[in-house]
Amino acid sequence: MRRRPSSRLLVIDPERRVLLFRFCFEQGALAGTKFWATPGGALDEGETFEKAAVRELFEETGIKIESVDKHIAEREVVLPTPDGEKVLSIERYFVVRVGEVVLSNENYTEEEHRVMTEHRWWCHDELRATIDTVFPEDLADILSLAGS
Repeated sequence: MRRRPSSRLLVIDPERRVLLFRFCFEQGALAGTKFWATPGGALDEGETFEKAAVRELFEETGIKIESVDKHIAEREVVLPTPDGEKVLSIERYFVVRVGEVVLSNENYTEEEHRVMTEHRWWCHDELRATIDTVFPEDLADILSLAGS
C-alpha cells in the first residue's frame, strides 16, 4: 500500500472556532460521499510536513504565513482516494491561529473546485453534537490539545 504523508491544518479564529471544508463527491470511486475536513493535503516530492502545511494553507484558503509551529497531533489511517486507490495517510496536524480573514479559492485545483463545496467555522460544541461526518473523527479531542 502506498504511503501518503499529509499536512492538515487546524485553522482557529479568535472565537476559538475551527475551519472545515465540506467535500461532496458526485463521481468516481467516492461518488455519494460527503464529509467535513480540515484544510491540508499531501506533501510534494522532497517537501517537509511544515512546508506542505504552509503551502496547503495558502492554496486552500488564501492565508499566507511564513511557518508553522510543531505539529500537535498525528495519525495513520487507510483512506480511499477519488480514483479508488487505498493509501496509508500519514497525517500531521498543525495549529494556525488567524484574525478576521477573507478566504479565497483562487488557488484551488480543478478537482478542489468540484468537490470542496463550502466552508464553515465550527465551535467545539458543534463538533461534538453534529451528525455529519467529520474527519478526523476525534477532531474535538485534538482541538482540546490546542487549547481550543
